[in-house]
Amino acid sequence: MEEDIFKEIEAEEKAEQKKKMQNLISVIILLAGMFVGSLFIDTAQLIQKSGFSAKNLGKSDIFEASGKTWVAYSEPAVTVSVINDSACDKCNVDDVLVWLRRIVPTVSTEKVEYNSDAGKALIDKFGIKTLPAFVFDAAVTKTDFYTQAQTLFDQKDTQYSLRTQDIGIPVGKYLATPGINDGDAVAGAKDARVKVVVFSDFQCPYCKLFHKAMRDAMKNYGDKVAFDYKFLPLESHLQANGAALAANCALEQGKFWEYADKLYADQTVWGAAKDTNKFKEYARTLRLDAAKFNQCLDSKKYQAKIDSDKSEADSFGVSGTPGVFVNDQFQEGAVSYDQLKTAIDGELSK
Repeated sequence: MEEDIFKEIEAEEKAEQKKKMQNLISVIILLAGMFVGSLFIDTAQLIQKSGFSAKNLGKSDIFEASGKTWVAYSEPAVTVSVINDSACDKCNVDDVLVWLRRIVPTVSTEKVEYNSDAGKALIDKFGIKTLPAFVFDAAVTKTDFYTQAQTLFDQKDTQYSLRTQDIGIPVGKYLATPGINDGDAVAGAKDARVKVVVFSDFQCPYCKLFHKAMRDAMKNYGDKVAFDYKFLPLESHLQANGAALAANCALEQGKFWEYADKLYADQTVWGAAKDTNKFKEYARTLRLDAAKFNQCLDSKKYQAKIDSDKSEADSFGVSGTPGVFVNDQFQEGAVSYDQLKTAIDGELSK
């Protein structure tokens, strides 16, 4: 009986060599009776004497074959495109992928160079500004990870980009840098080759330290460097948003840097207050138009500007203050004058 079956298989293979799929189906049908539903295997598996049937697979969560152990999962196979720069030393994703496979064990990865056509398309589609970046197919929506953490993903059509900045994946390379926008507080020449952009919080003690370093750099570099101040008041600092509003109102009257100096100098004083009286007092001290300043502050005239800066910071993965860009070089925390100078000199020498 078995010999007859194999003769029939051989005859069908010779007759339909160009129809491999049909031939495989015929093999399965012919072998079904002989194996009594225990194993369904294709021709290659038959020769190697290996293979599992769907019926047997359903009986266990773990299988061993050819020295490997296979574990069954209820979640679907998920593909993630890892957009990266193979020449970037700081862009290694090995640790990230180990972590990712722990929470999505059915994930498979495909490498996409950022400057390839596929990479450029995904970067443009999601507005990606940092590498590495991770874009999942729609299957990720059927995983427990997605169900529990939808806010970590940005969706475009049937693809999902992971918000790497929200889970602490370090930036290896910036594809873009924060720009000097209309309404920003800027010292130096806006078209300078080196730009220092800081996202800062007036109530942050580390920002106070960096502010002095930046003011010293402003004096020493003049128009060789553009210094741009952006607002990132943290929610944990209850008076920080009010201080940012007040500083914008001072900027409107051309006294931003003087007002910022006063805010940092008196940080603990106004930080302990419950109202805006100190902000208004500082405006009078600096001889600003008090009525205009007070109306500006009370109406929260520049809240949209502050919110825009916060969104810009988020898009670059900046969540702490101060966040300092010297061109595309980023540093976070209490950056000293020497550290800032080294970064600036390095960019000027290029």
